[in-house]
Amino acid sequence: MRTFVHGAAVWDVACPRRPSRVAGVTMAGFRVRDLDTLRMVPHPAVTLLLEFGAGSPVLDGAAGQQQRGSVVAGPGLGSGGAVLARGENVECVQVRLSPVIAGAVLGVSPADLDGAVVSLGDLWGREASRIRERLCDAPSWQDRFALTDALLVRRYEAGPPVDPEVAWAWHRIVGSRGLTRVDGLAAEVGWSRKRLWSRFRSQLGLPPKRAVRLVRFDHAAHRLVAGEGAAQVAADAGYADQSHLHRDVMAFTGTTPATVAGEPFLAVDDIAWPGREAPARPHLSRDLRLGHRPQDA
Repeated sequence: MRTFVHGAAVWDVACPRRPSRVAGVTMAGFRVRDLDTLRMVPHPAVTLLLEFGAGSPVLDGAAGQQQRGSVVAGPGLGSGGAVLARGENVECVQVRLSPVIAGAVLGVSPADLDGAVVSLGDLWGREASRIRERLCDAPSWQDRFALTDALLVRRYEAGPPVDPEVAWAWHRIVGSRGLTRVDGLAAEVGWSRKRLWSRFRSQLGLPPKRAVRLVRFDHAAHRLVAGEGAAQVAADAGYADQSHLHRDVMAFTGTTPATVAGEPFLAVDDIAWPGREAPARPHLSRDLRLGHRPQDA
């Protein structure tokens, strides 16, 4: 376990020693004594938060909605700066699910979450309570990761895969870091634009253009956190100019690139999810094989 200090934020962070047995799953463990108004920055994954400690995380939405305990949210959680996290004595396993495997794991499509933060108890019923109890009783973080992974493997294997064409389109977007021209994706998989757009949205929870913007923003935001200048980030990340980057950052976070560069939610990623900046490159012939189970990119 490592300690992450960023301004007034002090978190203990644990990482699994082994990758998940399900491609498209990454996880980290957090212990925070005093979680004080943390801005949730949008990320191109489905977020699954499994809490088990004496305290409880609280997610506050802009319209006054509030969720406590274990939750799940679709890609882009926190868009517009609308979601803030807080709590005391928080202990949790945070899981990031690639949208191409999230439906199988969750039992519902990410589209059914409709952009909201949903209580895991409402989604999984008793199973949410059972995994909380088992995580609480586990003697170490590695045991907790193993328990979580076993749960995810079982649910994933029982769930249906997304269409291979949809999985390939997602991989293409992620592999290009959001620089893919979405108008060409349908032709590349041999579908009509209408069919791909409809299946992509219904199975992954967001339309292709939104996916491209979110993936591009995520890459740019982490480069800002790494200390790179906004002008260079804008040029390299595919924005028309620095003003374009500024508008996108404001739309996703409700704040400026300079402020985003200091966000603990992003800065902790180097510890919690090391190696995140190495996207795989998709191969059309491989990803469209009959019966293919989608892999993360």
